[in-house]
Amino acid sequence: MTSFIEWDFLTDFIEKAFAAYGVPQEDAKICTDILLQADKKGIESHGVNRFKPIYIDRIKAGIQNPITKFDIVRETPTTAVVDGHDGMGQVIGHQSMQLAIDKAKEYGMGMVAVRNSTHYGIAGYYTDMAAEAGCIGMSGTNARPSIAPTFSVENKLGTNPLTVSFPTDEEFPFLLDCATSIIQRGKIELYERQGTDTPAGAVIGRDGSAMTDSPEILKALQTGNAALAPLGGIGEKLSGYKGYGYATIVEVLSAALQQGNFLSMLSGIGENGEKAKYHLGHFFIAIDTEAFMGLESFKKTAGDILRELRAAEKAPDADRIYTPGEKEYLVWQERQKTGLPVNESVQKELIEIRNEAGLTDYYFPFEE
Repeated sequence: MTSFIEWDFLTDFIEKAFAAYGVPQEDAKICTDILLQADKKGIESHGVNRFKPIYIDRIKAGIQNPITKFDIVRETPTTAVVDGHDGMGQVIGHQSMQLAIDKAKEYGMGMVAVRNSTHYGIAGYYTDMAAEAGCIGMSGTNARPSIAPTFSVENKLGTNPLTVSFPTDEEFPFLLDCATSIIQRGKIELYERQGTDTPAGAVIGRDGSAMTDSPEILKALQTGNAALAPLGGIGEKLSGYKGYGYATIVEVLSAALQQGNFLSMLSGIGENGEKAKYHLGHFFIAIDTEAFMGLESFKKTAGDILRELRAAEKAPDADRIYTPGEKEYLVWQERQKTGLPVNESVQKELIEIRNEAGLTDYYFPFEE
């Protein structure tokens, strides 16, 4: 049964839990904020659902370092290359985007490329940082192989989001944060927890057939016997080559500028089948709108564009038209009142973490 947890309670618990597994207190706050921001926006595939399997379990397995070492290995006034030494991806991402913003505020534009990082949560968190600073923000990351190139059945590319935010004169920024595959691995993990099938056409088996059984898909992705279809779908009929192309752009920008790992090198599996560090790459771009015609004029024009799009004639069965970032904003308007809905699978994980970390003072509402 789904239970709701109040945000302040959950924030405090997750911060303490990160710290219990060796993450410094200030870093734990950043990691918690980014993790919960996903849930606040309704992006549950990257929220508390991933707290244990993606972060805690990887720290325990020794393939992610709880203490983050952030080294700038090359820098110019507008660019930097960072080595994250396989620390906490959220901390690396937060510092990297802030560095890009600082450069943009001084020189108009800033870009930071990162190597040797780990899963950094929702890319939109970092691009929203830029939007809040009056900048256009862009970010992307490579990931363990999941997407098959067009006309292939082998998973080579990660889900590789290409994410953009910019400020508007509305109550929320424009935010486009989505994978370059039809579906991302985290969503399939969520389907598995919910006991539901993955939609047909989103995953292709090694024999070229569509796969829908969520637990089977997750196992097959790990062994290389399944792959995600790129945006547009399998083959060329629905322009799957476009998603394939965008995923490749993100892969190159996440590896070539910083001379990091890419494609099959990101499997997280060692030579003998053991768990290994992922060594992910990211990139962060900030463009200061003041360097052009000014922040306020940019926000007004951006807002006018979005409002005209929402005022377009609706399809007969449609209630309204949305623009990117709007649905996430509306989810938060509701969830800040209700708290976070947590399913039974995640409830068990939270209890396990609490008991293992010795945080026995925390009693969850679903235990009543």
